[in-house]
Amino acid sequence: MKSSISNTRIILQTAIASRLILLTLTLIWRSIINPYDTSASMNPNCLSTTTTTTAPTVVFPRIAASVENGVVWDSVYFVRIAQCGYEYEQTYAFLPLFPAFILILSRTVFQPLIPLIGDRAVLALSGYFVSNVAFVFAALFLYRLSVIVLKDPEASLRASILFCFNPASIFYSSIYSESLYALLSIGGLYFLLSGSNNLASLWFALSGCARSNGVLNAGYIGFQTMHRAYDALFLQKNLILAFRVLITGFLRCVFIFIPFVAFQAYGYYNLCAGRDPETSRPWCKAKIPLLYNFIQSHYWGVGFLRYFQFKQLPNFLLASPILSMAVCSIIYYVKLQPTVFFSLGFQVDPKTASFLETQTSTVSRGMNLNHEFCKLRLLSIYKILSKMPVSSLWFGQFCDFRPTVCFSASGSKRFEILPFSSGSLTPFIFLR
Repeated sequence: MKSSISNTRIILQTAIASRLILLTLTLIWRSIINPYDTSASMNPNCLSTTTTTTAPTVVFPRIAASVENGVVWDSVYFVRIAQCGYEYEQTYAFLPLFPAFILILSRTVFQPLIPLIGDRAVLALSGYFVSNVAFVFAALFLYRLSVIVLKDPEASLRASILFCFNPASIFYSSIYSESLYALLSIGGLYFLLSGSNNLASLWFALSGCARSNGVLNAGYIGFQTMHRAYDALFLQKNLILAFRVLITGFLRCVFIFIPFVAFQAYGYYNLCAGRDPETSRPWCKAKIPLLYNFIQSHYWGVGFLRYFQFKQLPNFLLASPILSMAVCSIIYYVKLQPTVFFSLGFQVDPKTASFLETQTSTVSRGMNLNHEFCKLRLLSIYKILSKMPVSSLWFGQFCDFRPTVCFSASGSKRFEILPFSSGSLTPFIFLR
């Protein structure tokens, strides 16, 4: 307990310090070098404004300018959406949760600052606040999640500290939705592995409100459902339970998809409903009018394999260190546990089965019990262990499983099969 509290404190301090260092360096470099994107100063009136208005005089214009200088690239869209709503077709590529948080903070907590630095600077400040606070909590949830998966607080601590200084840190501290999405995705995984499936589904659904790829988090629910249904049908021989598990898992996945689908429907209603078919946008006439795909393809050139161009070579070189580490990690795990990897966790390595068979006779002789009686219980536990899901993200166990089985009539002797250790799926058996 003391170690956990101490590690949590270290992660909090490291995450906050890393954000302060990064923001300080950002301000220094922006004051020395002119930004490549000069769109920060552009702030036309909202389309909903009928008259042209000039920005009111602020008390601290230099501070306001320093804050607004960070409103570049995607930040322009997030701040604009928070300020004016979804005015143009291309703005629908940015989902509403992050701009909603910006708007709420700017109209509540930071509203007293509007006369001092102006409305747009307050919106930008709110965006910085949301991103950096979300990052700190994402680091905390990453530690908690890693402790569950790795069973090693020290390794989990190191992983969380490395996360605080990851190569993409600038995006996690800018007015981007990456930090909020990371918090909701990692938090959802933490609750899923903690057994809070409904809460995990809620967090995954919210991640789909922050970024479109949040809908892919439904795959974790689907993966868990697949294994639980298999266990219910083939191990417990309970058809009703298997059907119930499938229905529950399906409904949770639908729940995760709802926010993204609802936002697409909102875009269709605003841009297509009631329009003349001859003048409406091409995507409005599609059988499945999916606004997001059209925007990504039409405005940003995003599509299958479109990014693989010679001009993108510098970006691939920038990503090559992390990509190489990820590929090497996957290859290492495949070599270590090929059966588990290719069976998606439905089988374990033969060495594990052989180990359990050996322990069956050893435990049976040591306790002077009927060999078949002992073997029956060990093999039943082995079947459960062999069906334990393996997360495609972590390549580890999906849940903490610690069965205790008594073998003597008096209950004085018993043994445990401990959770899987990090880097190995071989359980440890001991008497006590």
